[in-house]
Amino acid sequence: MGKEMNKSELEELKQKALSDFAKYVNPQKARTLKNAGLSIIEGKREGAAVWDVTGEKYIDCITSAGSFNVGRRNPEIVNALKNALDEYDLGVFLLCSKPKADLAKKLAEITPGDLQYTMYGSGGGEANDFAIKLSRGFSMKTEVISTIKAYHGHTGFSLAAIGRDEYKKPFFPMVPGYTQVAYNDLKAMEEAVTEDTAAIIIEPVQGEGGIYPATDEYMKGLRKLCDDTETLLIFDEIQTGFGRTGKFFSCEHSGVVPDIMTIAKSMGGALYPISATIYREELNDFIVTHPFTHLSTFGGSDLGCIVSLAVIDYLIENKIPEHADKMGKRFQKGYDELLKKYPELFKEVRRKGLMMGLQYTNDSIGPRMSYQLALNGVMAIYTGNEPSVMRLMPTLTIEPDEVDFVIEALDKSMAEIMKQGGIEEY
Repeated sequence: MGKEMNKSELEELKQKALSDFAKYVNPQKARTLKNAGLSIIEGKREGAAVWDVTGEKYIDCITSAGSFNVGRRNPEIVNALKNALDEYDLGVFLLCSKPKADLAKKLAEITPGDLQYTMYGSGGGEANDFAIKLSRGFSMKTEVISTIKAYHGHTGFSLAAIGRDEYKKPFFPMVPGYTQVAYNDLKAMEEAVTEDTAAIIIEPVQGEGGIYPATDEYMKGLRKLCDDTETLLIFDEIQTGFGRTGKFFSCEHSGVVPDIMTIAKSMGGALYPISATIYREELNDFIVTHPFTHLSTFGGSDLGCIVSLAVIDYLIENKIPEHADKMGKRFQKGYDELLKKYPELFKEVRRKGLMMGLQYTNDSIGPRMSYQLALNGVMAIYTGNEPSVMRLMPTLTIEPDEVDFVIEALDKSMAEIMKQGGIEEY
């Protein structure tokens, strides 16, 4: 163990890491984060907080878009991984294993309705890739409908489903057969469905699109539409799953069961990458005849499955979805006061559980709020689709005093922006 560094040595270490990141990884990302006040090199991680290597503490409201639902370095999940390493490695994707079987059985038990079979992957885009491949292969149809501002990942089939052209233009032509329609607009979806529509894919809450929850009427309408037209319904629960919205899965709020569900992010407890596509029994007919239609060397690794089982147990035993619902309501009380106090800056909150979108009145406010919040001990970032919207997605284990700290930081940050002239100078 090396000697303890003093403040100047830690700062030097930080600046070297930032410089190397810009030189060897992504200079534009480094510049963007600097402008947002987020030139942070993560050191200690614990619960809802992270410490810069220089010792500054922040409440993490970014959490890689909801990857840290059970907290930063949750001790129980860390121990599960450590213990697994005494016996397991990745395992072989093509072979059967007890951890793979155990997790798939558990997923069939906790997912809504009659979802039964699991195909493993290592990331969310891969899970959506397989969901779309499965829908096309099973239905023998080619068209896929997604929504404007949707985000489903950056791999081939999932990239084509994204509802933002900026992500896709450099790679045209896309996989053909995709259409995007307005979100929460059932009539637009009905008009878009044809005899060749294989699937509709939506997020129960649009994440990068600006935190827009689907209405119950929309979710139920999609289910009926798909039933009436023999179209498969895919729910992308990669951000919304594992308790984020106050239910284990967001679709449970409306009581709607999809034909296919994709999950990732918090599934791995922020310690080991893993994703899954879970689907109804009848869809497995396609896999029976095409057993090697999707391969993933590291997907559903034995280590990843063991970690995921520990995550599920922790969420259930500690009633984390219920806690997320309570903390979301506590946040809402704070937001209601801030909406009254800063109407020039703060327009609206869209929220489901601890998946929260703060709508500001001007595009300039998102980046400025990121900068000010960092000065006040909170990591938060505006959305790529709309800089006037800030996503707040803290760990689901966040405690009441930490919620209050974030609200106070928002208050201080908005007060500083008003002191600087509000939006009049921009």
